[in-house]
Amino acid sequence: MNTAPQTDQTDARTFPPSVAPRAVSPDTSLDDPALFFNRELSTLDFHQRVLHQALDERIPLLERVFFCAITGSNLDEFFRKRVGGLKRQQAAGVSSLSTDGRTPTEQLALVHTAARRLYDALAHCWEDTLRPLLRTEAGVHVHDYDDLTDTEQAHADAYFEEHVFPVLTPLAVDPGHPFPFLSNLSLSLAVRLLHPATGEDRFARLKVPDNQPRWVELPTPHHYVPLEQVIAHNADALFKGMQVQGVHAFRVTRNADIRRDEEEANDLLKLISEELRERRFAPVVRLEVQTDMPEAMRSFLASELSLSDDALYTAPALLGHTDLMALSSIDAPAHHYPTWTPVTPPRLHTPAQRPSLLQDDNSSGNDDIFDIIREADVLVHHPYESFDASVQRFVEEAADDPNVLAIKQTLYRTSDDSPIVASLVRAAEQGKQVAVLVEVKARFDEANNIEWGRTLEESGVHVAYGLVGLKTHTKVTLVVREEGEALRLYCHIGTGNYNAKTARAYTDLGLFTCAPALGEDVMNLFHYLTGYAPEQSYNELLIAPHTMRRRFEALIDQEIAHQQEHGTGRIVAKMNALNDADMISKLYAASQAGVSIDLIVRGHCRLRPDLDGISENIRVISILDRFLEHTRIYYFGNNGSPRIFMGSADWMSRNLNRRVEAIVEIHDEALRERTTRILDYACSDQYAAWELHADGRYVQRTPPPDTPRKASALQWRLMHDATQRTSSGA
Repeated sequence: MNTAPQTDQTDARTFPPSVAPRAVSPDTSLDDPALFFNRELSTLDFHQRVLHQALDERIPLLERVFFCAITGSNLDEFFRKRVGGLKRQQAAGVSSLSTDGRTPTEQLALVHTAARRLYDALAHCWEDTLRPLLRTEAGVHVHDYDDLTDTEQAHADAYFEEHVFPVLTPLAVDPGHPFPFLSNLSLSLAVRLLHPATGEDRFARLKVPDNQPRWVELPTPHHYVPLEQVIAHNADALFKGMQVQGVHAFRVTRNADIRRDEEEANDLLKLISEELRERRFAPVVRLEVQTDMPEAMRSFLASELSLSDDALYTAPALLGHTDLMALSSIDAPAHHYPTWTPVTPPRLHTPAQRPSLLQDDNSSGNDDIFDIIREADVLVHHPYESFDASVQRFVEEAADDPNVLAIKQTLYRTSDDSPIVASLVRAAEQGKQVAVLVEVKARFDEANNIEWGRTLEESGVHVAYGLVGLKTHTKVTLVVREEGEALRLYCHIGTGNYNAKTARAYTDLGLFTCAPALGEDVMNLFHYLTGYAPEQSYNELLIAPHTMRRRFEALIDQEIAHQQEHGTGRIVAKMNALNDADMISKLYAASQAGVSIDLIVRGHCRLRPDLDGISENIRVISILDRFLEHTRIYYFGNNGSPRIFMGSADWMSRNLNRRVEAIVEIHDEALRERTTRILDYACSDQYAAWELHADGRYVQRTPPPDTPRKASALQWRLMHDATQRTSSGA
C-alpha cells in the first residue's frame, strides 16, 4: 500500500480555512477541542470544493454547469439541516459545546460568514463565468427578458398566456388577507402595487409554478429566458385596475431539522407523515432576494418571516441555482464528459457477451448467477461495472428462480421506477417469502419510501419500517435457495443503495457471497431488523451500533501493536465523512505510536492531520471528480497479511451510534488485491485530490506536465481497468 505523495503547494490551488485553527502542542490531550475542525465549517469547505469543479477549465462546460447546480442543492440542504439544527439548539438555549468547543451561537456566527462567502461565489460563478461561456462556447443563451427581440418577447408572452397565466394565483396582503404561507425552496415574486384612485401601496405574492419549466424555450434552439422574468413582465395581466410598481424575485429555505420523539410514537408511519407536514411549515432559516429588491420590500419580507439580518442572502440575478440542472443536461456531446457505459463483470458475462477465445474464463460457462457465486465470491464496482448486470440481475433471477424460497432486503433509497422493487413484488406474487426493511427515516425520501412500503405490502411482501431510535442504513440482500436436500444462503452486501439511477453516478462496491458464516450473520441481522431479536451475535459482520465501534478500535490497536513490535503499522480508510471524536482520538494515538495512516475523506473531516507530535503520520485527501465517491473501504496492514473491510458505514458518530450498519471483511485474495489497488489509485491521485493541511487549508494536487488524466486520476484509471478486465476476461 503506497503512501500519498506530497504536493508542491506553489503549483496548487488552495482554499483557505473558514476559521483560523487553534494552536496545539505535542502534549495536548487527544480529546482537546483544539484538535478538531468544526463540522459545519468543514462541510462548507466541501461545498467550496464542489463549486471549484464548476470553475475548473479542465472539465467540460455543461458538466461545470452541473457542478454549479449541485453546489446550489448542497447549500439548500446545508441550510435546511445544519443551520436549521443550530437555530433549534440556539432557540432551546442549548449550552453544550461542539467537539471543537463552540456554542450553537458561536457556530452560527462563523457559519453565516462562511456560507455568505460561498453563496456569493456561487452567484458570480454562474453570472460572470458560466453564463457567458455557455453563450460563446456552446451556443446556449440564457437571456434576460429585457434583452429579447420583439419577436422573442412576443413568443414568451404567448407562452405566458397559454401555459402560465391559468395556473397563477396572486395572493394579496392587507388587513383582510394575512401574509401567505411560503413553501420550502419555492421561488416567489414580490409585487408592489399602487391603487391609482387612492394612492395606497399594496403587496402581493406570486408563486412561480414549479410544475412549469424554469427555462422558457425561445424559437431559436438553445435560447431561453427564465420563467420568473416572463411572469414579472406580464404581471399587470393579473392585477387589473392596479398599477404594478415593481416585481422582485425571492426564495425561502425552511428548517428540516425536525426532532422525533420516537419513544412516544406507537405508529412510526403516522409519525413520519406528521413530520412531513411539520417540515412543510417549519420556520424559515434563509431568505434569498435579488440585489435590486428595494430595502423597504426586503424589510417587509424579513419582518413577516421573523428573520434577523443574518438570514438574508442577496444574489445579483438568479435565485435557485439548483434549477441549472436542466440546462446541464442539454444534448451537446462536445460539452459533456465522454460517454461511459458500465461494463459487465467478466464472471457475469452471458454467452452472447463472451468472445469465443474467452470461453474458458472464470465463469466456467455458467449462466446462473447462483452457480457463479458458488464458484467464488464476486466483487462489483459501480459505475465502472454494471448495476443492471449484477445487483439487479441477482434480485431478478432470485425472483424468478423456482428454487428460491425467500428474499430479504433493506431499502434505504431507491429509484422512482425501481426494477428492484418490481422484482420483489413479482417474487411475492409467485409465492416466495419476501421481507423488506423500508427505512422511512431516510431524510427527504420519507414520502417516497412510505409509498414504496405500501406498494410492497399490497403485493404480499412482509414490510418492516425500521427500528425505534435507529435509522437502518445497511445495504444487504439475502436469498434463501433450496439446493438438493439443503438450503443455501446467498448474500449481497454493499456500500450503496439499491438504486439503479445513482449506481450510474455514485462509486460503490458490492460483494456477492454464499459463505455460510456470512449467510448466518445476515440472516440474524434480518431477525433483528424485522422481529424481536435484539441479542444477536455476529461472527463475520461488523454491525452498528452493537459491535462495529469495538471491532474497529481493536483493529487500530492491533496496528499500534504491529508498529511497536515490527514497525509495520498501516491503516488506509476511505469514507464519505469523518467526525466521530473517539475514532479520531484513536487515530491520533495510532499516529503517535508511528502507524502510517492515509485517509480518503470526500466530505467533512474533523481530524487535523500533520500536527507535530500528534498526527504527523496522518495524511488526509478529498477526491472530487466525475462520479460521486461513495465507497467505504477500511484497510489494516496486519503485519503483511492485510485485512480489508467494506460496507455501509462511515466513521461518523451517527453511523457508529445511531444507525444499523453492516461492514464485511473481504477474504478472497484476488478481491483483496483489487480493493487494495483502488486505495493505491486514490492515494496517488494527482488530478482530483485535495490535500487537507493542519491549518484547515485544502490544496489541490496538480499532475506533472503532460501527464494523461487516465494515468493520474483515480476514476479514470478505474474506468480503464474495467474496460481492460472485460475485454480480457480477467
